[in-house]
Amino acid sequence: MTATSTRSPIRAGLIGYGLSGAQFHAPLLAAEPAFTLAAVASRRAQDVTRDWPGVRVLSQDELLADPALELIIIASPNDTHGALAERALLAGKHVVVEKPFTLDSAEAWRLDALARERGLCLTVFHNRRWDGDFLTVRQLLEQGRLGRLFSFESHFDRFRPQVKQRWKEDDVPGGGTLWDLGAHLIDQTLQLFGLPESISADLGRQRSGARATDWFHLVLRYGELRVLLHSGSVVHDPWPRFVLQGEADAWSKYGLDPQEEQLKAGLRPGLAGWGLEPAERYGRLGRGGAVPTLPGDYGHFYRQLARAIAGEGPVPVTAESAGQVIRVIEAALRSDAEGRRIPLGGSPG
Repeated sequence: MTATSTRSPIRAGLIGYGLSGAQFHAPLLAAEPAFTLAAVASRRAQDVTRDWPGVRVLSQDELLADPALELIIIASPNDTHGALAERALLAGKHVVVEKPFTLDSAEAWRLDALARERGLCLTVFHNRRWDGDFLTVRQLLEQGRLGRLFSFESHFDRFRPQVKQRWKEDDVPGGGTLWDLGAHLIDQTLQLFGLPESISADLGRQRSGARATDWFHLVLRYGELRVLLHSGSVVHDPWPRFVLQGEADAWSKYGLDPQEEQLKAGLRPGLAGWGLEPAERYGRLGRGGAVPTLPGDYGHFYRQLARAIAGEGPVPVTAESAGQVIRVIEAALRSDAEGRRIPLGGSPG
């Protein structure tokens, strides 16, 4: 019997109850018996008490100072992540930070060092490492079914022609789709191929009244391999989510992983059908036909974190790997501003 099965549930406090806190972190915590959601810091007190009766609603200061809480989950606006993570670590708490980890790579390395010094778990919620389509991509590459890879395209497109009044679409630090959707695409790329040699970026504001980046196109170089990461906000007919071109075969797939929509519908990890795609959504090899999509598994994040807190393994996402994502975003911003390719010094593949 493991330590995680015998100890009392880990008492967690959640900062922020917007999309991330309400539709991802709180439900995923509820699905993992090793945790209990004990408190939330949010101005949306009515929403919290409606969804989670009995959970205390506190101020940020009260939550961070609560000695009963072992884990702090930071799901607040992007420009608050670094400072809140530091406060939580200094208070002796384990910490989950919503992506993007920080808005400065130097701050990411500093927080990583602080957590190590204090013997605390610090991890970042890069949940799309457990998208079913991404897991399928990884399996195809590990099995060598495409042969020598020449191009890798990853799209995260939306049809959202109207600019909304929210911080993610404001011209503020951490606003715009590069920090939001780009962080997902970059993290998946680094998991597959490591840090690139260089990056070229084109960032745009296309919609009427756009206040922040709502279109981006990134080209990452790995020797002969080119990785293209793209997102548009006014895309009526989406491009494939993934297109991989190899010497032996190609693979493409449309549609997004179903887990976000399942969470919104009230489903949870462990229930029948969780993370599964219907056969008509499967990606296809050029020569070999349909490839069943592996089941997505966002629940892995908190299961692995529970083991890490118990000293039974690593955190699900290291702060160091999340910091590399910030480093690539910084280089993309510089590339667009200076109109040139920015070297990153990674492996040519």
